[in-house]
Amino acid sequence: MLAFNNVFLPFHAINVPFLASGNPWAFLSRTIAWITAFISFERCLCILLPLNVKRIITPRNTLAALLMITLLTFGPFLFAYLRYNFVWIFYPHLNATILDIMPNDNEHIVLMEKIVASICGVVHPIVAFSIVIMCTMFLVVQLRKISSWRKSVISGKSQLEYKSGDNFASAAPPAQIGISQKEERLVKMVVVIATIFIVTYTPTCVMLLCSVVSDEFSMFGVYRKMFIICGFITFLGQSVSASINIVIYYTMASKFRSCLRRLLKVDLHDEEK
Repeated sequence: MLAFNNVFLPFHAINVPFLASGNPWAFLSRTIAWITAFISFERCLCILLPLNVKRIITPRNTLAALLMITLLTFGPFLFAYLRYNFVWIFYPHLNATILDIMPNDNEHIVLMEKIVASICGVVHPIVAFSIVIMCTMFLVVQLRKISSWRKSVISGKSQLEYKSGDNFASAAPPAQIGISQKEERLVKMVVVIATIFIVTYTPTCVMLLCSVVSDEFSMFGVYRKMFIICGFITFLGQSVSASINIVIYYTMASKFRSCLRRLLKVDLHDEEK
C-alpha cells in the first residue's frame, strides 16, 4: 500500500484499508489464535484422558466452542467502526477531495474503544498465544516419553515387565496406554501447526505489547510509520501461517489427503482399484 502513495486514488491508500480490511483481518487472526489454542488443548485431553475425551469433546460441544470463540472475538471489533468515521477530506497538495478516516472524539466512545482494545486487542491474543505455547510444550514432552516407551517395548525390556505383571506401571506409556499410533501422528501434526503458529504470531504479540506500553505506537501516534511497518510484518507472518496449514494437513493427514484427492478427482481411478 505504501507504493500507492504517489498514485492518485479516490481514497487514502493506508488509512482506508486500515479500517476497511485491517479490522476484519485482525478479527480473523484472533479467531485463528483461539481455534489453534482449542485444538492444542483438545490434543492434550486426548493424552491425559484418552478414555473420556470422546464424551468431553463431542461434535456439539466443538460447534458450541467455535461459535463462542467467533462471537467473543467478533463483537468487540464493532467498536472500531464507532471509533473512526469515513469522511471526505480535501488535500491541497493533491488538489482533490478523497475518502479518508477520522477518529471520533466522543469521550464515551474513546473510553469504550480503549477498554475493548486492551481486553480483546491485547489480552485475548496473548492469552491464546500462551495457551498454545503451554499445550505445545506439554505435547512435545509427552511425545518424547511415548517415543522412548515404544523403543523400550521394541527392545524387549517392557515386554518382560508386562508379562511378569510385577511392574506394569513402568511398562505403560507415560501418559496412558490407550493412545494409539494414529493418535500419536495426529498429535505430531498439531505440534507442527502450533509451532508454526507460535513462530509467526510472536511479532503480533510483541507489537500488541508495544502498543500497550506506548500510546504513541498507533495508527495516529508519533510512531505511526513504525506501527505500519510492524503491521505489514505481522500480516505477512500470519498469512504464511494460514496458508501453510493446508500443506501440513495434506502431508501429514492421510484421511484429509484422501478426501481432497477424491474431491479434486486426482488419481480417483487408481484409488478405486
